[in-house]
Amino acid sequence: METVGIIPARYGSSRLPGKPLMDINGKPMIQHVYERARKAENLQKIWVATDSMEILRACEKRQIPVILTKDTHRCAAHRLGEAAEQIKADFYVQINGDEPLISWENIAAAVPERFPDEAEFGTNIIMPVTSPQEVLDSSNIKVVFDSSYKALYMSRTPIPCPFGTLDCIYYKHVGIIGYSRQMLDFYKNSSPGQLERTEGIDTLRFLDYGKPLYLIPVAKGESLSVDTLKDLEEVRKRSKNRELS
Repeated sequence: METVGIIPARYGSSRLPGKPLMDINGKPMIQHVYERARKAENLQKIWVATDSMEILRACEKRQIPVILTKDTHRCAAHRLGEAAEQIKADFYVQINGDEPLISWENIAAAVPERFPDEAEFGTNIIMPVTSPQEVLDSSNIKVVFDSSYKALYMSRTPIPCPFGTLDCIYYKHVGIIGYSRQMLDFYKNSSPGQLERTEGIDTLRFLDYGKPLYLIPVAKGESLSVDTLKDLEEVRKRSKNRELS
């Protein structure tokens, strides 16, 4: 099976425009993400998919495979769908372009060891939630699943509700999502369903239409989504400490 990783990189972030090109200890953020993703040996190729000529030129200068996409995509899955029209593969892993500390082990984990029989399916990395604050934070997407780790639901609110017992572990989804080629095609040609519109979670498209989403638990993975200048400074500090250790 041909598997590729795609890093969506949008220039026009509302809170931090141009962040894929912001410097982190001598390298643009997008280069850090690419170099970490490249360590995932079960991905045959890593591409950047961007709507920006500036990001395109920066990648070409550093010999990072890159493809130019439209600037009208509402979400990363749509950008992947357009990129997949030119980058032929059986399975695609979406890698966040604003997480320069992303774990390459977790990226690799998104590729299933065996591909299910369903043509349209996806995978999603999840990890335990370690604090009550994380459970209550609506930016952390909580997930519940059956005994085979097939997703039942995901929500911004704490699920499951500890009504019968307090003995439960909460899990949150990590933004590393795998799509079969057929699932990307379906995503491109479908509209958001009721659950996706209500929760504002793109991945609920799978459950709205009864498509299987297999959750893959990992123990941990240091990462930080860069959404503000404060996040950027924290990433610079952590990245520098790694280099010195």
